[in-house]
Amino acid sequence: MIALARFQVSGYVRSLRVLQPVIVILLILALVLFQPPANAELAAGAFGDVAAFMFPVWAWAARALLDTQPDEQRALSATAARHPLTPACAGLLAAYAVNLALGAAILAVPTVQGLSAGLDGTALAAGLGLNLLVAAAGTFLGAWTSRAVIPDAGVSLLALLGGATAALLLSIGPLSWLSVPMVAWIRAAHDGPGEFVAAFPGLALHLGLWTAVVGVVYVVVRRGRP
Repeated sequence: MIALARFQVSGYVRSLRVLQPVIVILLILALVLFQPPANAELAAGAFGDVAAFMFPVWAWAARALLDTQPDEQRALSATAARHPLTPACAGLLAAYAVNLALGAAILAVPTVQGLSAGLDGTALAAGLGLNLLVAAAGTFLGAWTSRAVIPDAGVSLLALLGGATAALLLSIGPLSWLSVPMVAWIRAAHDGPGEFVAAFPGLALHLGLWTAVVGVVYVVVRRGRP
């Protein structure tokens, strides 16, 4: 599985598709994050904002990585794998690894700014932990819109955009438990470090359960497919 994941990451980087999310990250850094926060409250809010901005970017990057392999090559990988779940799990591992690298690139700035603004270690850990969990959720959303699940490229792109929009809209209303708690984590992060830390366990549980359910169903759907 590790070898197959490394192979997919290598193909994604060599295809230069990785430049697409990198350019978006540079734009976010230039337009939003290069203005230092005046206090710890604003520094905590930056972590919630980054998670909200990056959720669709992480989904987009995961979809692009999983679609890098041609269909024939993906079929050969599935044939060579010793277990029918290996290709799907290796793809998810590769996509999440790339998303962690993208997250590290963008989170370096709010982390340094938070330390400079006096943000305590607990709130800093909560902000980083939130983004780790949101990266996983974005990875699974992107996986659901990959070519192995939705062969038509146009429909796949619409599904990705629709899924990201639905996640935002559902998080506002009474059906927020069906989606990632985007509005909840933004509100908690902007309420201040103390409120953010207090809200983090509930947010982590919500994100963990959502990701686990979506991930298990994805692996079951992908089982036996090339």
